[in-house]
Amino acid sequence: MKQFDPIRIRKTILQMAYSGSTVHIGCAFSIVELLAVLYRNHLHLDRNNPDWPARDYMVLSKGHGVMAQYACLNELGWISDDELACYFGNGTRLKGLADVHVPGVEVTSGTLGHGLSVGVGLALAAKRNRTDQLCYALVGDGELNEGTIWEAALFARQFKLDNLIVIIDVNGFQAMGRTDEVMALDDISAKFDAFGFETISIDGHDEEAIDAAYNQFRHAKNGRPKAIVARTIKGKGVSFMENDNVWHYTRLNAETFALATSELKGKE
Repeated sequence: MKQFDPIRIRKTILQMAYSGSTVHIGCAFSIVELLAVLYRNHLHLDRNNPDWPARDYMVLSKGHGVMAQYACLNELGWISDDELACYFGNGTRLKGLADVHVPGVEVTSGTLGHGLSVGVGLALAAKRNRTDQLCYALVGDGELNEGTIWEAALFARQFKLDNLIVIIDVNGFQAMGRTDEVMALDDISAKFDAFGFETISIDGHDEEAIDAAYNQFRHAKNGRPKAIVARTIKGKGVSFMENDNVWHYTRLNAETFALATSELKGKE
């Protein structure tokens, strides 16, 4: 059985969303492959100690996609099946936004735009401590509306943080509509290039392309921070959710949960 299998991760997300009667399914689905490949092949971790001081950092700045990260942490054994079953319930640690109290979650990132700034700080600390640690920071395209993103980008270039890899989930939507209609971003790669980043654009669901991008940037110690512009599909994996922004805030009922689960099982 392949660890961090995208189909299994999506099934876990569905189970969490249904048991917790909660939202943000589409934006979790769009980042599944990006996280699966990262956790499977690239993050330098100690499976027995989530707080291992020499670990690479995974900062989920788009904290509303946290179900995808929780599913990965479950595969590491850092979150139990029983805890996932209580997702979003009273008294649980597993809230609907990324929370640093959960093992493996580096940043509390309910407010969009500030996670990348924390990631920049972690990367700078690793540089000053002369470690080989990398910081991966995953942001949403709608999140690029926030000025703090670009302040962090300027800082990263100024301090030559070539151990920072920013992953941009370009699914074309944000909470209230299409990004092009809310606040057009135009050429995201060109923007990061202009801020001094080394940039690559990929299909964010192509595991081989994702793996190659991580490999390329992991070893590129050239004084430039990195940006992976990943073109994705919001709701990827379930046909009636794909590119339908209603699944940003829609909850599953028994019928839609069964339909979505059946469709994923058919792809195994």
